[in-house]
Amino acid sequence: MNKRTVGSEQERVAADYLKGQGYVIRQMNFRCRSGEIDIVASEGRYLVFVEVKYRSSGSAGDPLEAVGPKKQRQISRTAAVYLHMHGLSGDTPCRFDVVGITGDGTVRLLRNAFDYC
Repeated sequence: MNKRTVGSEQERVAADYLKGQGYVIRQMNFRCRSGEIDIVASEGRYLVFVEVKYRSSGSAGDPLEAVGPKKQRQISRTAAVYLHMHGLSGDTPCRFDVVGITGDGTVRLLRNAFDYC
């Protein structure tokens, strides 16, 4: 199985998990010139931009720690494009979450993983 197929499967797993946590999935794989956001969802009053990270084994590190500063900036820029394209103001309460999935099927959610940058 190639990485894209595995990634798509894990994003579906993450979306199902988020639904179980009360999130409403608005869009999967939002893409623009700035980049891609795996899942755009709503939870309560928040619009949530979710990055999904999968690690088949622990040797590659904790998936929740895999979103570094460069990736955070790219996600932030892409989120700004999403807001603009959907006619949402900069005052819209937003949050950036990360879902980490490991090879044994463990799913963990880190709410408010990083601030807009």
